[in-house]
Amino acid sequence: DALAHWVRVLAAATGTDAAALAAALVAGAAGGVGLALTAVCGARVAPGVGTVLELTGSRDALAGAGLVVTGEGRLDAQTLHGKAPAGVAAAARAAGTPVVAVAGQVTLGPAALRAAGFVATYALTDTALDHRDAVDRAAELLRLLGARIATDHPSPTRPMIRSRP
Repeated sequence: DALAHWVRVLAAATGTDAAALAAALVAGAAGGVGLALTAVCGARVAPGVGTVLELTGSRDALAGAGLVVTGEGRLDAQTLHGKAPAGVAAAARAAGTPVVAVAGQVTLGPAALRAAGFVATYALTDTALDHRDAVDRAAELLRLLGARIATDHPSPTRPMIRSRP
């Protein structure tokens, strides 16, 4: 209802066909910010992850990387429909670079994750006692998962150096 109201406000304020813009796939993203920028400022919509990879030069860096680590709060069915981790995985796969994902929770099955290009995933909820614990100890759990990733995926050019107790 709020987005429909926002469309009517934009149409009245700008004289644009905000309803046609609202029908675009990304119109509701970020609370309709893309819709507003398109209607008011004449912005054009571009896929987010591809644009960010190009603007940052990350796409070129992928080919020389030993491992790419990406992530989000939850790897789920939405991840496979244009969210950043799936875009990063696709770009890394095209560059021949393995990709792992870190997430608060992973609900995709192994086959879907492999098809998306992830060689492994790491979830805070797999390490935490429960969801609340994962939220409360996120920084600590991320450090633990980072160490685990370094152990599971050592760099071929810089072997893992293990300290002795």
